[in-house]
Amino acid sequence: MTAPIRSLVLASALLAALAACSKPEQQQMPPPEVVVMSATPKDVPLERELVGRLSPFRSSDVRARVAGVVQKRVYQEGSDVKEGQTLFLIDPAPLQASLSAAQANLASAQATYANSKAAADRARQLAPQKFVSRSDLDNAEAAERSSAAAVQQARANVQTARINLGYASVTAPISGRAGKQQVTEGALVGQGDATLLTTIDQIDPLYANFSMSSSELQTLRQAQGAGQVQLAAEGQRTVQVLLPNGQAIDQTGTLDFSDTVVDPATGSVSLRATVPNPDRTLLPGTFVTLRATLGEQKGAFLIPQSAIQRDTVSAYAMIVGKDGNVVRKNVTTQQAVGNDWLITDGLAAGDQVIVEGLQKVKEGAPAKGITAEQAAAAKAAQAKAAPAQGKAE
Repeated sequence: MTAPIRSLVLASALLAALAACSKPEQQQMPPPEVVVMSATPKDVPLERELVGRLSPFRSSDVRARVAGVVQKRVYQEGSDVKEGQTLFLIDPAPLQASLSAAQANLASAQATYANSKAAADRARQLAPQKFVSRSDLDNAEAAERSSAAAVQQARANVQTARINLGYASVTAPISGRAGKQQVTEGALVGQGDATLLTTIDQIDPLYANFSMSSSELQTLRQAQGAGQVQLAAEGQRTVQVLLPNGQAIDQTGTLDFSDTVVDPATGSVSLRATVPNPDRTLLPGTFVTLRATLGEQKGAFLIPQSAIQRDTVSAYAMIVGKDGNVVRKNVTTQQAVGNDWLITDGLAAGDQVIVEGLQKVKEGAPAKGITAEQAAAAKAAQAKAAPAQGKAE
């Protein structure tokens, strides 16, 4: 081969190699595939998680209503008691003596009244014949009336003494759980002040006391006026108590009180719910998390949390636009609902929100959106083809 021919062959080979190297660079890569979901507006429950404290539905102090020495504690501390059940016994001997004395005074007053009545009757019979003077008749009738009043007073004293004797058996004013005793046997109680013996708390149901900022309540009312929120009617606002592990108890309470005055110290409004507690698992005084359902959020979007990103500007979602390019949309996240974010602003119905493959896309660049079902079918097909390809090799 001559030198010119050899040079021509080398030049041709070099051009072919350059063409082969430049061809892949000129070939455009296909847009990445990402999983998208169509944003669909829904009416979702309007929920708020708040911190509250449980308190008894009713609480009653059991006190000694008469003076005396405590003989015995009848109930078991920390147990459930019924209304009217005897809790303490106070020495009844002095009270029984007072009752006997009152009964004796009543008998004396009744005897005096009988004598006075007989004298008055005799005077009334003799007065028409002028055998007694008008003055004697008036005195006899006055004595009759006085003795009748003395009988009524003595009878009232007997009733009072009998009531006091009944107070020697201290009973439960309400049904509930009785606390520990505040006095022991042999203690002198009821001297001057009504001595506290124990306390009974009704813990089924319980009150859940919590508060909400006045600004948030005003925002909810304004949103209701704009048609974005539908607040539930009185008696239909429910509350669930969340245990420390985040699990909600089975019983659902009802919001039954909302204060009309804003606390100037905190800027909040006091709220209260009644929560059933049939198993007595919840105890008064416990701080709990309350999930209050206040109504419905109209036209909101539930988007997986993995699809929402945040930066210094705001939360945002990446959307595959109608032209196939990726668009950023800033959104307003209201709260977490399970594994989703509740989005109240920033999205439109039908937006193709990227939920998988965010690391592949860039704002303004093209992307191909597929549904989760299509992605799952493609993965299944690849998994099925992989063994067959390995067997062929």
